[in-house]
Amino acid sequence: MADNQSGQYLTFCLNKDLYAFNLLKIREVLELTKITKVPRTPKFMSGVINLRGKVVPVVDLRVKFELEEVEQTIDTSIIIVEVSYDNDVIILGALVDSVKSVIKLEDNMHEPPPKVGLNIDLSFIDSIGKVKEDFVIILNIDKIFSAKELSFILDKATNDEQVTDNKE
Repeated sequence: MADNQSGQYLTFCLNKDLYAFNLLKIREVLELTKITKVPRTPKFMSGVINLRGKVVPVVDLRVKFELEEVEQTIDTSIIIVEVSYDNDVIILGALVDSVKSVIKLEDNMHEPPPKVGLNIDLSFIDSIGKVKEDFVIILNIDKIFSAKELSFILDKATNDEQVTDNKE
């Protein structure tokens, strides 16, 4: 489990399950906007968006977690997050089914993830939060992607940004 378990989290849905990121890793939440597909990228990378003149890669968490794909709706959102990688911070968008709310979880509201029974890699789950009768899977955004994936995302965003800068 993460060292700092009490704190605020932004909850969101994927496949009708409730997940959360630590609020300190969130920059903003966007309504679904035009995502430009980038050729020859991993399947989980939806493409890039223009965020106030900056190229921001967008990853589809459903695809990354190997969940069934669904149609995007009016609730589909992009959570702009900060990912720590190799003494750097990568800004990327996480495509989710819907954003729910900000919640506060105290230490006694967390449990370690079970060793079996989940369909995703447990290494990027900090804990399972309990809110009334519901469970919230607390994800560690810094551990969702491998070093190779983050390096690829960083290179792609940097290259796309250079192309954009050269056009100006």
